[in-house]
Amino acid sequence: MLWLVLAALLWIAVHIGIAGTALRGAIVARIGEGAFRAGFSVFSVITIVVLVTAWRRAETTPLWFAPDWLRWVLVLLMLPAFILFVASVARRNPTAVGGEGALDAEPGGIQRVTRHPMLWSFALWAMVHILGNGDTAAIVFFGAFLVTALAGMPSIDAKLARRAPAAWSQLAAKTSILPFAAIAAGRNRLQLREIGWVPPVVGLIAWATLLHFHRSLFGIAPVTMGG
Repeated sequence: MLWLVLAALLWIAVHIGIAGTALRGAIVARIGEGAFRAGFSVFSVITIVVLVTAWRRAETTPLWFAPDWLRWVLVLLMLPAFILFVASVARRNPTAVGGEGALDAEPGGIQRVTRHPMLWSFALWAMVHILGNGDTAAIVFFGAFLVTALAGMPSIDAKLARRAPAAWSQLAAKTSILPFAAIAAGRNRLQLREIGWVPPVVGLIAWATLLHFHRSLFGIAPVTMGG
């Protein structure tokens, strides 16, 4: 378990302690944006391999067992996670990696719902798996992703505000971190046609496919169809 905790802390440190601080700017100033992104991507892959390996080898203690009704709820919650992820890559988003060029564009599509659709998809995925597994190793492993996803939202916002204050102010005035908050506040309105059919359809297919193959891929079925 110690190695899993250390791997989780390394993952969080890389994504919050480097990417989310002034240290990133100092490194970029020295080596350039392209080199930083390439190096950061490679290091992220190495870190996640270490994290997954540590999780698989870690001793764990069950803390709770999710009842059948909760497991079905968690399975259903994974559907919007898939849709959010597909929507986040289906349209250029200023909060995504390399999407800063879209900062001046009028927010539309899934950005009307939340300006961080990809991070919310990761956060939902992590929360679902923490509640569904209910053991110490799962809390540490999926918790590392949950922390980086939730902390990454205000961190990215702060980075954009520093880079382009005027454009950021316009984006922030019409969008929100919390899904549907800007719409509920009257600062935006839902336009389903802008989201289109691709995110819900592709998201549904990916959700159903992974649900079907979950046992063969990961050794456990999220729900038991027979009862």
